[in-house]
Amino acid sequence: MFEREGLNKYGEPLEPIEYAGKCNYQDKARTVLTAEKKLIETTGSALLPGDICPELPVISGGTAFVLGSERRILQGRKARNPDGTVNYTEVLLI
Repeated sequence: MFEREGLNKYGEPLEPIEYAGKCNYQDKARTVLTAEKKLIETTGSALLPGDICPELPVISGGTAFVLGSERRILQGRKARNPDGTVNYTEVLLI
């Protein structure tokens, strides 16, 4: 589920965009020490074919259900071909 920024005409948050499909999921464990001395672990990345949410120019947050567990979306990126089409979408999960 990808969160969208902004409000509708009634002042309510926009409905999230949902995607259901298969992906290439890879587990990773990376620990980063931030300025506030907090540890952040990136637990995985999901590669999805094509542009899974063409309504969004960038993916900035949301949740994903992978292998029976809920993960928070840290960031996403759309890898583009030379002609401007999206080859795949990568989503980093924590």
